Amino acid sequence: MGKLSKLPKVYLAFVFIVLYTPIFYLLYYSFNSGGTMSGFESFTFEHYAAVFEDTRLIMILFNTIIVALLSALVSTTIGVLGAVTITFIRKKALRNAILSMNNILIVSPDVIIGASFLILFTMVGVKLGFASVLISHIAFSIPIVVIMVLPKLQEMSPSLIDAAIDLGASRRDVLTRVIIPFIKPGIFAGFFLALTYSLDDFAVTFFVTGNGFSTLSVEIYSMARAGVTLTINALSGLIFIVTLLLVFGYYAINRKSKTPFSGVRK
Repeated sequence: MGKLSKLPKVYLAFVFIVLYTPIFYLLYYSFNSGGTMSGFESFTFEHYAAVFEDTRLIMILFNTIIVALLSALVSTTIGVLGAVTITFIRKKALRNAILSMNNILIVSPDVIIGASFLILFTMVGVKLGFASVLISHIAFSIPIVVIMVLPKLQEMSPSLIDAAIDLGASRRDVLTRVIIPFIKPGIFAGFFLALTYSLDDFAVTFFVTGNGFSTLSVEIYSMARAGVTLTINALSGLIFIVTLLLVFGYYAINRKSKTPFSGVRK
């Protein structure tokens, strides 16, 4: 790949400055002892200490992480099986129809999805809370996992499966020892994307969270409505750091998994 010319570099620098300046501005004032964002008085960690002293906020953070991990795990499992099923559908029209339905769910506005889940849960009598949030997060994460896994399945040569079957492999062996190892990068990508979507989601969660249960995105929105305090800055800074760690972790795992493919697991 050739080197970028000067103009694209300037454009990229401008884009990153626009994207990251508000975040670093927010982080800068999270260390302000003045209590407002009108002027920086002195350096302090008191706002970060206030975050950890707030047991309710810690519980909400714990709820958010549990929902994100469970929804990512379940949606990845269902999404991988769905992508494998879609790949091996022989009727092209049916396969394209299922893919179109999957893509519609991805581009649908979160407000519509959230309102739909609220109506559904009300109709079937599901109490709004942990279960309703978890189910809705699993539902909107599955199409994302399918989209991340499908390209890897399409890259896989059918001869690998034929060779495994000729060698006496069962369907389970083909799935666990041939297909899964080959699409592992796509599975990791789908898992981490589902995880970040769940952590980031506000609109859908806002509709289905109910009373007595909340996630960080909804809680920060509620706190911001009452007036922006530097506790929000500190909390946002912590989330930003955790997000960075997740992204670096994903790229580390993805880089490690990019080893020459040997086909069948030993």
